[in-house]
Amino acid sequence: MDLNDIRQLAEGLRAEIRKAIVGQDETVELMLTSLLVGGHILLEGVPGTAKTLLAHAFAAGVSLRFGRIQFTPDLMPGDILGTNLFNFQTNAFILTKGPIFTQLLLADEINRAPPKTQAALLQSMNERFVTIDGVNHPLGEEFMVVATQNPIEQQGTYPLPEAQLDRFLFKIVLDYPTRDEERRILARHGHSSAMPRLEEFGLQKIVPEGALPSIRRNVAGIRLSDTLIDYIVDVIRGTRDHAAFEVGASTRAGNMLAAAVRAYAVLQGRDFVIPDDVKILAPPVLRHRVMLSPAAEIEGLGADRIIAEILDRTAAPR
Repeated sequence: MDLNDIRQLAEGLRAEIRKAIVGQDETVELMLTSLLVGGHILLEGVPGTAKTLLAHAFAAGVSLRFGRIQFTPDLMPGDILGTNLFNFQTNAFILTKGPIFTQLLLADEINRAPPKTQAALLQSMNERFVTIDGVNHPLGEEFMVVATQNPIEQQGTYPLPEAQLDRFLFKIVLDYPTRDEERRILARHGHSSAMPRLEEFGLQKIVPEGALPSIRRNVAGIRLSDTLIDYIVDVIRGTRDHAAFEVGASTRAGNMLAAAVRAYAVLQGRDFVIPDDVKILAPPVLRHRVMLSPAAEIEGLGADRIIAEILDRTAAPR
């Protein structure tokens, strides 16, 4: 599958998602970018901004097994991973697989579960297998997590630890729609108080089954010049040197940004990366990997504002 085929598949996937979702074009573009490199996504938005519907519509266009976990305060790691149960007929332990054994996992309201349960995803997101009673069980290279969280509700929530946040390629912040988009949403979905069913929109699977590994190998071969590698390194190191950040971005952040810009270039119809790709993707790649200093928090500075400042003062290659 060549780059033209990949671009056609991406355009078809955009069209399918638009059948159910109004607006959110930037979010859809980032989700497609993540799909092409096998990255995990964290969607953050206030209730009612279509986070769950967006994840369902995204999954409907891809030929991947879809699973969902509704995270709650009483959810246990075994509820996610599964457990070995003794079968008295065979006199042996049999693995009862949990919902994590899928290809595209929706972790809904992930910050409602306690840290012990959140940590059950750490190994799977980084290594794509899980260990149960000392035995490794592969999840497959197509495994991908789309997690959602509510930024404003504090009671009954547990902030994600830094180690887990670092596993997500993007943290995508969903904003309110424009007036025109909101009017179109009401015209399309305002006939019912319940979340629309995807069957109503007739979404079709666009990405063929088993095609993702080949697509990702082709995307990984996109040219990234030495000057752009230097630029990415300078941006990453700039987060560590800035006084407003107590903790800067990790080396993993640089690797993920380098992979993401290749996929983004393909989606824009190019077989090479340009500095603007880095500037566009740096905020969603870095915003959840940095920690503001107490002084910056008192001044009301946000991570996106500081990242934009770092990008402005870091010399981009011509």
